[in-house]
Amino acid sequence: MKKENVILENRTEREIYSYLNRDLSWLEFNRRVLQEAQNVDTPLLERVRFLSIVTSNLDEFMSVRVAETREKIKAELMKKDFTGYTPTGLYKRLMKRISKMIQEQYRSYRDLMRQLSKKGIVFMEYTDLNATQQKAMEQYYHDIVFPVLTPMAVDQSRPFPLVHHKFVYLAVVLRKEGDANEFYFAIVQVPSNIPRVIQVPLRSNSKKKSFILTEELIKHHIHTLFSGYIPESVHGFRLTRNSDLYINEEEVEDLLEEIEKELRRRRRGAPVCLEVEEGIHPNALAYLKHEFGIKDDQMFEIQGPLDLGFLGSFVDQLEGYNHLKYPNLKPVYPEIFHTDESFFKILRRQDVLLYHPYESFDAVTDFLEEAAEDPDVMAIKMTLYRVNGDSRLIPALAHAAEMGKQVTVVVELKARFDEERNIAWARELEKAGCHVVYGLLGLKTHAKIILIVRREQDTLRRYVHVGTGNYNANTARVYTDIGLLTSDPQIGEDASQVFNEITGYSEAQGLGEIHLAPEGLKNKLFEMIRREAANAQSGKPARIIAKVNSLSNQEMIDELYAASQAGVQIQLIVRGVCCLRPGLEGISENIRVISIVDRFLEHSRIFYFENEGDFEVYLSSADWMTRNLDRRIELMCPVNDRKLKEILVNTLELSLKDNVKARLLLSNGTYVPVNNKEPLLRSQFEAIQIKTWKKSRSSN
Repeated sequence: MKKENVILENRTEREIYSYLNRDLSWLEFNRRVLQEAQNVDTPLLERVRFLSIVTSNLDEFMSVRVAETREKIKAELMKKDFTGYTPTGLYKRLMKRISKMIQEQYRSYRDLMRQLSKKGIVFMEYTDLNATQQKAMEQYYHDIVFPVLTPMAVDQSRPFPLVHHKFVYLAVVLRKEGDANEFYFAIVQVPSNIPRVIQVPLRSNSKKKSFILTEELIKHHIHTLFSGYIPESVHGFRLTRNSDLYINEEEVEDLLEEIEKELRRRRRGAPVCLEVEEGIHPNALAYLKHEFGIKDDQMFEIQGPLDLGFLGSFVDQLEGYNHLKYPNLKPVYPEIFHTDESFFKILRRQDVLLYHPYESFDAVTDFLEEAAEDPDVMAIKMTLYRVNGDSRLIPALAHAAEMGKQVTVVVELKARFDEERNIAWARELEKAGCHVVYGLLGLKTHAKIILIVRREQDTLRRYVHVGTGNYNANTARVYTDIGLLTSDPQIGEDASQVFNEITGYSEAQGLGEIHLAPEGLKNKLFEMIRREAANAQSGKPARIIAKVNSLSNQEMIDELYAASQAGVQIQLIVRGVCCLRPGLEGISENIRVISIVDRFLEHSRIFYFENEGDFEVYLSSADWMTRNLDRRIELMCPVNDRKLKEILVNTLELSLKDNVKARLLLSNGTYVPVNNKEPLLRSQFEAIQIKTWKKSRSSN
């Protein structure tokens, strides 16, 4: 038995109690998202949008985390994790909580539908339509829907067809005319390439906008697909499959080709759970459970439409109800770039911070496009993890290569659920003449960095952008992220080493400013945490502030516990998973953890260390999770300009002062609203006033 396993098994109950379970903590995060859908102070249509986010979050969790736990059970792995759970024990608790969450989600859905109806937005059953509306919907069905439907019978000559992951289907039980004893079974996929929500013509003398779901329309006309048979029942179902990719990179010859094969295999991933519409015919249910090998604990009976993820696009496309949404936010183009001067000239004078979504991502795109056009730019190197479909970055990189520049793009093919899109980008960039690299063996490249090498007089100068979020213009409008533009020589030199390591056999040794995972980033963080602990023990000021999406690495938690015991004041802003228990006597009394769930997804990773008053601030692509610190290419970069450091500290302080959307983590793993005494402060709304976050700490 390995030494670490002996240590794990010999740990005391108190030691195990010191940690919260990662997956249970994630469910607490999704509950906070659900609470936003239930919050009466949130605009009504935004509450509907949050409900769709709950669904998409839960879909990914089921298809990855729950699927992984099931695989461990299947492999008869009984070892407890560091939080004290065996796979079997964890699975039972997860499914119980998920079942309750789904019930609560659909109670919220029904409540929101009632409130929407009062505001003139009505989802209707087909039987509630008047004659004129029914005629219009019948025409729509025959012209738009019917031609793309494919009824699929299941019998001895026609085996059960492939049911795709997360698609909505209808289970149809039929009997022949004149034969009431024998039943037949078929399925129909609800088309994914036509709108899920159909607007119904207005009733006369009514201003209410009415809508009907596509599956409701199909159900009413199901007889058109089965002539000679009588539909006995029609109910929806939806299957979630294991969506993780399993690739042994050391044994494959062509990673891109292997991922394409694995994506095809993923379509037949092991079933994880089955959602069925309430009241489904027992024969249909028996067919489905037998075909998918579904047990009772994997099945959820749904009181409402399957897959509420459609509500997000419905809110986006709904016109005339802006008063029920958040006011439109138009990102500000950074004032410093409102000039005829080039990016390069400005960056030679000073570093620049960008704060998305309050500041426009166009500045990053314009920076790259200017580099592509500039005849003095010799090389462009960039990492791509997730990119929006209509990205201007891809054409800019392709154009730069066509202009004769050395363009190197590190495309992460294993970015979960973006694999197919990234494969397409890789091929397009290669066709344009870019050098496309897929990263290091066994490691995802999650770092966000652009390096521009430019000839200036008799020398070469490097310009760098590092960010906390992906180079994705769409998410940059709804995620909070920080980017740094700099011409700092040491950061530029480090950036070159980073790319050399990813693309070649070089090891990034002797980095001066940038710290890279999995080699040195974690050790650097530990070094700074221990320095704060030593300062606290010497009676010096000692403080750590960290803003991350998730905190689940046991070593990191133990370092924070040790620092807390030494007297370091630690303030953590952890949006999602947090396995650290704050407030434990003798362990974490000096640690406070909050989570903020609001209009924008809190996504930036910012680290502050007091350092005896000479404070240090870092931006990073890495969360404090084992996968980020040990199994990915991640980077952490300091912000050296004093004014910009103060701006980032002010950003952290805004979050820490939030008493509207912040939730405080208690030692038992639950979250409660922070003390919301006057004056109320909502950090995201304060940041919308762009000047607020740019105030220096000294001016507060």
